[in-house]
Amino acid sequence: MPDFAQLRTTMVDTQVRPSDVTKFPIIEAMLTVPRENFVPPAKRDGAYVGEHIDLGARRVVLDPRVFSKMLDTLDIRSDELVLDLGCGLGYSAAVIARMAQAVVAVEEDEAMAAEAVTALAENGSDTVIVETGPIAEGAPQHGPYDVVLIEGGIEELPEAIEAQIKEKGRICAIFLNGALGVVRIGYKIDGVISWRMVFNATAPVLPGFEKRAAFAL
Repeated sequence: MPDFAQLRTTMVDTQVRPSDVTKFPIIEAMLTVPRENFVPPAKRDGAYVGEHIDLGARRVVLDPRVFSKMLDTLDIRSDELVLDLGCGLGYSAAVIARMAQAVVAVEEDEAMAAEAVTALAENGSDTVIVETGPIAEGAPQHGPYDVVLIEGGIEELPEAIEAQIKEKGRICAIFLNGALGVVRIGYKIDGVISWRMVFNATAPVLPGFEKRAAFAL
C-alpha cells in the first residue's frame, strides 16, 4: 500500500509549489484532501501522478499543476459560493470546499455523481451539494455564484452558465481550439464577461460545451 500522505506532500512540493502556487489555502487543501479517495479503485496507486486521471465519459481529475494554477488564478475567498462543473468523483469540490463558504458541484453521469456524494460525505465535506444533471445547464436554483470553475475543456461557454455568474464574479475554464488549449479567467462586469489568458493547458471537452455548428443556408 503506497504512503498516500507522503505522496500528497511530494505532489505539492514537486508539482504545485514549482508552478508558482503559494497561496496557503490552496496548499493546505491539496495537502489535506486524499486525492486517492476520489479516483476509481484501480487508479488509486497513480492518484498523485502529474497528469489528468481519466474517469471515462470525457471526465478527468485535472492534473495537480493545472488544477492548482486555476485555483490560484481564481483566488477563492472564504465567504464565496462556488459552482464546480463536471466534478466527476468529487475531488475538486472537496478541495474547493476548504477555501469557499460552500460549493455546488454538478455532474451529469449518475454513477459518478452518486460516488461523489459518498466520497465527499466520507471526507467530511459537508459544505458541498452535488447536483445530478446536465453540466452545461449548471445549477441556477442555487446561484448566482461568486466563482465558477469548469473541470474540463470547453469550446464554447453556454449562455446558461454565463447567466449564473454574479456581477463582479469570475469564471475559469480551459478553452480548446483543436489540439491547443488555454486557460482563461473571465470577470463579469456590467453583465459582460471580459476574458484574459492565463496559461496553456488541455483537457477533454465536456459534454454540452462543444462549439455549436454555424447555421448555413
